[in-house]
Amino acid sequence: MVVCAMSTYDLESLSLPVLTGAALRGVAAALENRATRGLLIGSLLASGGITRLRALGVEQPPLFYPFDRTPGEAPGGRARRRSDGPSARDLRGCVEHPTAGDMFAGVGDYVRAYSDGSTTPSEVAERFLAAIDAEKLEPKSINAFIAVDPAVLRRDAAESTERYRTRRTRGPLDGVPVAVKDEVDMLPYPTTVGTSFLGASPPAADATAVARLRAAGALLLGKANMHEIGINPTGHNVHHGHARNPYGRDHDTGGSSSGPAAATAAGLCPLSLGADGGGSIRVPAAHCGLVGLKPTFGRVSLKGSAPIVWSVGHLGPIGAHTSDVALAYATIAGPDPADPHTLRQPPVSIDGWDRRDRTDVTLGVYEPWFAHADPEVVAACEGVLARLVEHGATIRKIEIPGLDALRVAHAVTILSEMASAMSSYPTERHRLAPATRISLALARSFTSDDYLRAQRVRAEAMERFTALYASVDAIVTPTCAVPAPAIPANGIRSGTSDLGTVTEIMRFAIPANMLGLPAISFPAGYTTTGLPIGMQAMAAHWQEHLLLRIAHVAESFVARRPPEVHYRLLE
Repeated sequence: MVVCAMSTYDLESLSLPVLTGAALRGVAAALENRATRGLLIGSLLASGGITRLRALGVEQPPLFYPFDRTPGEAPGGRARRRSDGPSARDLRGCVEHPTAGDMFAGVGDYVRAYSDGSTTPSEVAERFLAAIDAEKLEPKSINAFIAVDPAVLRRDAAESTERYRTRRTRGPLDGVPVAVKDEVDMLPYPTTVGTSFLGASPPAADATAVARLRAAGALLLGKANMHEIGINPTGHNVHHGHARNPYGRDHDTGGSSSGPAAATAAGLCPLSLGADGGGSIRVPAAHCGLVGLKPTFGRVSLKGSAPIVWSVGHLGPIGAHTSDVALAYATIAGPDPADPHTLRQPPVSIDGWDRRDRTDVTLGVYEPWFAHADPEVVAACEGVLARLVEHGATIRKIEIPGLDALRVAHAVTILSEMASAMSSYPTERHRLAPATRISLALARSFTSDDYLRAQRVRAEAMERFTALYASVDAIVTPTCAVPAPAIPANGIRSGTSDLGTVTEIMRFAIPANMLGLPAISFPAGYTTTGLPIGMQAMAAHWQEHLLLRIAHVAESFVARRPPEVHYRLLE
């Protein structure tokens, strides 16, 4: 194994100018003009670390997809326990499990309310529609949804209500409200991917993940807001409105699965379907006080997900509780002939997700990485770590060289893939937000050698992390280095480019995307001003059940607080 020259912690906080309004539009225009782009592109490449990547000597053959190289083995060469997939008992346990805080209605609460007749899916649908109407009157709406069809929702709710009346339900998700990110196909809605020009007509079919939710009886509410083409980990969208945090309307939700997280935190649903190419499930889950699971690459089919990133993208659930996320994960995961990447996975398992005993779990901590965050974030996550030790977990100090190279490799990879996807719409470039145009202009300056170097860095990092998982079961960090930032008042209309804050938000998210590792964010506490703090656990490929166990244990001792904006659809 070739070790890169950087053998100590090398991530840095970046101090870069924040661009809004005329300045933002001017930079975007300059980068798209052949006569002026040369004046800016060099400094952008240097500040983004691309010049360092070009000077890095990495000899591994490039790794273009983050596949598990030993799918038949667990970390350390141990044979994986085989299973036929989640059992009926496992799924029933997710619904029957008591929720950690009664201010957040979970899937089980909906099922119990429907089963005992205290309410019906139709009544819940009406309360949801009333809540959406109320949000439209708010000067600072949370903007969770961009498309809801009341007639379709009422029809689906009526069918679920009838299934409960005749006791012929489809399973534990029947009638449970679920929001779907606008990156994922869902009939009868178009998929705009957060833009103003994509999705001229509805898709031909549901995405596989959506189809599995629908087959389970889930009440699909509509299309949830997202950052334009998912290119930024915030909730800003100049076309559909900024998604606002239910814990404070003047704060961001995190993104790019901003709408799903806002809807779930606000009580409009206990579950949502997000997508994650660079923390886009875990970041909004952390900033909105929720649980968010990014499964292993190839665990959940991407069929029907917008083809904007192909080697770092994942679909996964965001939920009010670990039990909700476990149930949704078990529902949408598994092989799909329409997505060949899913065909090499071992059976889906949530075995033992609700076990409280942690005596068999070793957690890896890279101390300088863990501590590179806002003091309140670090303190909250250290507190959770101490409680996990009290519950039997073992802490092992580890070292992870080359994190900055992996960060830059991720930027080159995801932006190159997005730029390639958007190259099919050259005449629509002016309709993208200025901040999006800046990122895509930077991507168009990358060379084929840059992309290949990024995949060599990926290969090297895969070897390094595989070796780490021989001695630890999961690596734990904060989810984000900062709590949800305030929404800049002067950036609502044109957007904002704040790469320094973006770097802070994404600091801990990138390895899981580049290496296809499963990772989960779960609540770790709150700042003194009441904003949620998230903690992340990242395991070896196919170990989602272990991550659910860790989140579930933390859920038992981290007190939850209700958000400022919260609807109770069961009342």
